[in-house]
Amino acid sequence: MTTPVPAAVLWDMDGTLVDTEPYWMAAEKPLVESFGGTWSHAQALGMVGLALEDSAALLQNAGVRMSVDEIVAHLTDEVLRQLATTGVPFRPGARELLADLRRAGVKTGLVTMSMRRMALSVVDLIDFPAFDVVVAGDDVERPKPFPDPYLQAAAALGVDIADTVAIEDSPNGLRSAIASGAVSLGIPLMVSLDEVGAHALWPTLEGRTADDLAVLHAAHAAAPTRLETR
Repeated sequence: MTTPVPAAVLWDMDGTLVDTEPYWMAAEKPLVESFGGTWSHAQALGMVGLALEDSAALLQNAGVRMSVDEIVAHLTDEVLRQLATTGVPFRPGARELLADLRRAGVKTGLVTMSMRRMALSVVDLIDFPAFDVVVAGDDVERPKPFPDPYLQAAAALGVDIADTVAIEDSPNGLRSAIASGAVSLGIPLMVSLDEVGAHALWPTLEGRTADDLAVLHAAHAAAPTRLETR
C-alpha cells in the first residue's frame, strides 16, 4: 500500500532550493569594504538564514552607512544580477524532487526571507510551474525563526500545517518550521543543523522522491520531534 503524500511541501529558497548563499556573501563583502570596513567569512556565515532586515543591521554595525531598506535593495539587486548571469543554481536533487511533487499532485509553497521580487525572479527562471504560492520576507510581519511564514503559506494553500513537510537548510529556518507544526526536514549546506531539533536531516535531496517525503511525513506527523538521519 502506497503511503499517502503530504498535503503540501514547503520549501525554503536560498541554500535549500537554490545554492545562492555564495551570491549573498559575494554581495556583502564589497559593500562593507566600500565603506572602509572588513567582512569575514565567519561573519557571512552568521547571516545565513537571517531576515534581510536583521542582516542589514549587522552590516550597519560593520560600518555600512546606508539605511536598512537601501542595504536590502542593494543586496537583492546584486544577487539578481548574478542569477541573471548564471541561471538558477539548483541544489542537488532539488529540481527533480520539486518536479516529482508536481507530478504527484502535491501542493508546493516557497517560503523565503528574500524579498518577493527576488523570489518571483527565481520562480520565473524555473522551466515548469513550480509553486502554488510564494511567501517572501516582505509578506510577513514576523520573519523566521517565528512560525508565521510557514503558517501563512499553509493558510494560503488551504492545508493544515501538520499535513505539510518543510524543507530548510538553516537553523533559523528550521526553528520556524518546527514552531509552525510542520514536519521539518533539514538539508545542511553551510552551517550545522545537528542541534536544532529537526524531525530528519538528510545530507542531500539527490535521488529523493515524493514517496520519500510521504514516508517521512507519515513517520513524524503529530508525533514528538525525534531526529532521523540517513
